[in-house]
Order: sequence, then structure tokens, then C-alpha cells
Amino acid sequence: MYQRILVPVDGSHTSTLGLQEAIRIAVDRRARLRLISVVDEFIMAQNFEGLVNASDLIDALRDAGKRALNNAVALARKHGVKAEASMFETMGDRVSEVIVRDAKKWKADLIVMGTHGRRGVGRMVLGSDAEAVLRTSPVPVLTVRSPARKKRKK
Repeated sequence: MYQRILVPVDGSHTSTLGLQEAIRIAVDRRARLRLISVVDEFIMAQNFEGLVNASDLIDALRDAGKRALNNAVALARKHGVKAEASMFETMGDRVSEVIVRDAKKWKADLIVMGTHGRRGVGRMVLGSDAEAVLRTSPVPVLTVRSPARKKRKK
């Protein structure tokens, strides 16, 4: 059923959980993975201009994206899954738009991605790439959430 699985990665814990689930599906279905990382230069320039050297920060994001992709490819191959990787940079498009556009271009039949599962003000302030992918994707999307945090006792 699923032979071409697109997996956005950023090196975060939730991203890794999504990758692990995609690998399980790929092993079961003998599917291929396409791992992508997206650097959103616009957010850095908009939020930090004048406070830090935006160029250095964007370079750090690129390096982090490359590390996330290298680690993801290594994990997939460790499990015998064929994986290819691509990095994208955007200045103006939402990360979700880049993900959906690449899924269409690569002819993915499933997108698997980690999500923080934020609600309320946290989601409004930070936005939700996973939610936007869910709304606009032409193919099924599997979101993988991190286990709920335990509430602290008062």
C-alpha cells in the first residue's frame, strides 16, 4: 500500500519519533523513505535582525538540518530501509508548503511526521506545521506525538 514515504526531520525528539514510525512502516511494506529538512530563513531574519547575526544563525540551522538528515539516513539504513535525503531553504513559504510541494513532486503516498501536539496559545503563537500539512496534503498524513508530559504535583 505505502511505497513512498516522505518524512520531514529536524533532529527534535518528536521528529525522531515520526522517523522511527516511518521506518517501521517502511520495513513492513518494503517502502522507500524520502527524508527532508527545511530551513526557514524568513523567520530568522524577521525575529532576530539586529539582535544577532542572522547569517550565523541561518548557517547554524543549515548545519543542524544536515546533521538531522545524516542521522536519519543512517538510522533508516541501519534497519535496511532505502532512504534519500534533501534539504530545502525557504524565505517566505511556510515549512508546511515546502513539505506538501515536495510530497507532490516526489509522488509520496504517505507523509509521516512528528508533532509537538501543542494546544491553545502555544499553538497560536508558534503555529503548527503538522496541522497545515494535514489540511493541505493530497496524501494521507500520519502524525506521531510525543508521550504526554506528566503534570507536576503541587
